[in-house]
Amino acid sequence: MNAVEIEQAISDLALQPFDAAEFPFAFLAAFGNKETTLKRLRAGNNNASDVPGGVLQRNNIHIAVCSPGTTGAGLQALRASPATAKGKAKFILATDGQTLEAEDLSAGETIACDYPSFPDHFGFFLPLAGISTVKEIKDNPIDVRATGRLNKLYVELLRENPSWATAERRGDMNHFMARLIFCFFAEDTDIFNGEALFTRTVEQMSDRDAGNTHQVLSEIFRAMNVKIADRAAANLPRWADAFPYVNGGLFSGSAEVPRFTRMARTYLLHAGTLNWKQINPDIFGSMIQAVADEDERGELGMHYTSVPNILKVLNPLFLDDLRAQLEAAGDNKIKLLNLRKRIARIRVFDPACGSGNFLVIAYKQMREIEAEINRRRGESHLGSEIPLTNFRGIELRDFPAEIARLALIIAEFQCDVLYRGQKDALAEFLPLTAENWIVCGNALRLDWLSICPTTGTGVKVTADDLFGTPLNQTEIDFENEGGETYILGNPPYLGARWQEDAQKDDIQGLFAHRCKNWKSLDYVSGWFIKASDYMGHGSALAAFVTTNSACQGIQVPTLWSMLFSAGCEIFFAHTSFKWQNLASKNAGVTVAIVGFGRSVRGTRRLMSVAEDGSLVVKLVDNINGYLTAGANIEVEKASSPMCQQAEMTFGNTPIDGGHLLLDARELEALGLDADQASRFTRRIYGSSEFIRGVPRHCLWISDEDLAEATSIPAVRKRVELVRESRQKGGATAKEIAVRSHQFQRMNEGRFQTIVVPGVSSENRPFLPVGLIERGAVPSNKCFALYDAPLWNMALIASRLHWVWIGTVCVRMRTDFSYSNTLGWNTFPVPLLTEQNKADLARCAENILLAREAHFPATIADLYDPDTMPENLRQAHEHNDEVLERIYIGRRFKNDTERLEKLFDLYTKLVAKASSAKPAKAASAKKAARKAAA
Repeated sequence: MNAVEIEQAISDLALQPFDAAEFPFAFLAAFGNKETTLKRLRAGNNNASDVPGGVLQRNNIHIAVCSPGTTGAGLQALRASPATAKGKAKFILATDGQTLEAEDLSAGETIACDYPSFPDHFGFFLPLAGISTVKEIKDNPIDVRATGRLNKLYVELLRENPSWATAERRGDMNHFMARLIFCFFAEDTDIFNGEALFTRTVEQMSDRDAGNTHQVLSEIFRAMNVKIADRAAANLPRWADAFPYVNGGLFSGSAEVPRFTRMARTYLLHAGTLNWKQINPDIFGSMIQAVADEDERGELGMHYTSVPNILKVLNPLFLDDLRAQLEAAGDNKIKLLNLRKRIARIRVFDPACGSGNFLVIAYKQMREIEAEINRRRGESHLGSEIPLTNFRGIELRDFPAEIARLALIIAEFQCDVLYRGQKDALAEFLPLTAENWIVCGNALRLDWLSICPTTGTGVKVTADDLFGTPLNQTEIDFENEGGETYILGNPPYLGARWQEDAQKDDIQGLFAHRCKNWKSLDYVSGWFIKASDYMGHGSALAAFVTTNSACQGIQVPTLWSMLFSAGCEIFFAHTSFKWQNLASKNAGVTVAIVGFGRSVRGTRRLMSVAEDGSLVVKLVDNINGYLTAGANIEVEKASSPMCQQAEMTFGNTPIDGGHLLLDARELEALGLDADQASRFTRRIYGSSEFIRGVPRHCLWISDEDLAEATSIPAVRKRVELVRESRQKGGATAKEIAVRSHQFQRMNEGRFQTIVVPGVSSENRPFLPVGLIERGAVPSNKCFALYDAPLWNMALIASRLHWVWIGTVCVRMRTDFSYSNTLGWNTFPVPLLTEQNKADLARCAENILLAREAHFPATIADLYDPDTMPENLRQAHEHNDEVLERIYIGRRFKNDTERLEKLFDLYTKLVAKASSAKPAKAASAKKAARKAAA
């Protein structure tokens, strides 16, 4: 269930008569628990509560229904209950049907309210559904409620008006929804005169069967497109004449409205009963954009990005500097005036603006600074000098683009009310200006300079009204010429494997003439290169949220070498962290934030999250494309290890059409006796076989055993099928068809083999690595170290190696794609003493023993980050402790510090290798001359 569905479910629960016996189960059902789960709880099988009337769901919540007037005592009983601790309950909740109290045991937060009001606190309980939430949603649930009400209305209207769901009419439908949102907001903020003017008019003037609802709405919309002076001739109904003139493109054009059903009318009236005055435009805008997108509707209400996350972009990009200037100005009126003029000329440009939340937050933050300037100058009465048209955006889809414009308009009004008062805000709000500064189009195809031009250049591309398209354009230039330009946002990521043809065409158009490896670039790379090109025409700084893959692997030598060559420098970066919204099961993409520009002065700020969750900020001289402090370096493949570690190779490649590989049933079907099975077959391990414990075997026949093996009909048939398959294959397959009883390579360890899966999840805290039993063989889906000393496993199992692989290797989707030449051979390791090697070998043994204690648990089971056994975690912690002390004499603070050390060592290794080459060449020449003599 998504957040909107949960809000609706508990709202419905609160409206029902209170049923003491049923409440705990109905409450759990509202958060997505399945009926089978509830059935077991009802039966008492899974209910470990020791409190009368209590229901305890392990690892979730302990609920008690109390007698009247004892809610507080009931909560105290739950808090003191041994079962609460033993069952690892995250929440406790007590209610008597009149009041409700609850506590988040991990955060220590509590709520207490009248029972009918507990849906107002639904955000408090969202973790019960595995949904990570944010403070804004907990404190103000109106945005989720509004999204849910409008979604129901939207779906019902499309069901009744299928033609409005077509591509031709979807824009009309979205424009209609934008008009409704404005009306709901306007009637609750006194923009419309009279209490609930819009909702009450619809309720009174439309029939209960909704037969004429569309006509009533059409007349209301038409009224708001007629100036007061022209109303006498407009023949408006008297009840519609009460609405003000709004226009600004919002109500221009057709006043057509989709037909309503009785249910649609009810949904509209329910939406109108919400207090839209409390709407937060950055929250609501980002949530509502999913309503009009059928593919995203399943995640309705999940799209909000928290203000703290957005400020991780805005603050270091320019807001921190503005606040520092404000602090430095003190009460100096001249300095304050100059700062106010500077702020009024700042241009904020989001070329992937969605519903405008970055622009809205930027606007609100700048208004706050401006208001403080006015307060210090004794000019709080002044109107804002910050024009909305300085906040520009590009959005591919029309509905989010419309909502972005509307969100900025609402934000401006709310700021005027906050800083100037309701009277002044209302006096200047209507009519809306017919300007459109958000362009609907493909940001990678449009010319950014024509939308947000540099100083002294006029605007070329904008629409001719607030809700028009980029066609029939007029020029809307900046009101305040000059100033700084800041490009920012959260563009779509999309790795190369996930891009559709049109997106691949976008990337090709931008990069094909610049580099050869453009096909491997993430989609977000397009925004980086467009920003760099923009900077070539004028002063600007940029900061984007990006998947961390854009600063890893092949992307660095491909994308960042181009940006650095163009004169760009990274002046701040926030290394990998989870960019979470209201996503289920804490699902949030791992991102980085990169701020860059040309000819940037001063020190750079490198921000990272410490292992205790605190923010670490380092001032450094340079930040490279891997987002570490240090020189701009690119890690290149090495054919052999640069340090002491053992050689790592691919596992064995079958090239067999599947006929050398056997599952358990196929192995049994060969009819081999025990001796034959031990001589002609092997257990084989690829990534899934090693990680998930999937049993798989293969034919493994030596040349000496070939005659005996092929005397067995089932074996002979498989060998023949391999030969046929190879003869139809490529050059390599044809070449090895003569020995179709064998893999391309036949490598196996005599004593032990360390294996590393080629692809593994980034969600595991350590790379899966281990030993396979003697006689087993690794497939080409794994890398292998044959008969290598065990201390090599300790290196691979370390957090240091996890960080290195995640940074320099290519990603498969978001998973790690291991590489021996790029990841293992380049891994910088200090010179190890024999004692170091012995210590690390013991660490590897301890990890293996810790795993063995949980047999038959698989690697997938053992390394689940939520359920990893404590003894195994401690074995890895000790391994990291021993290894990291070899590197720096202590534990590293976080991954950023680990990378800095690794890159420092790598840089020295490369320099040492480079200096050795001339000496080697000179020695070779000397030897050649000596031989010739």
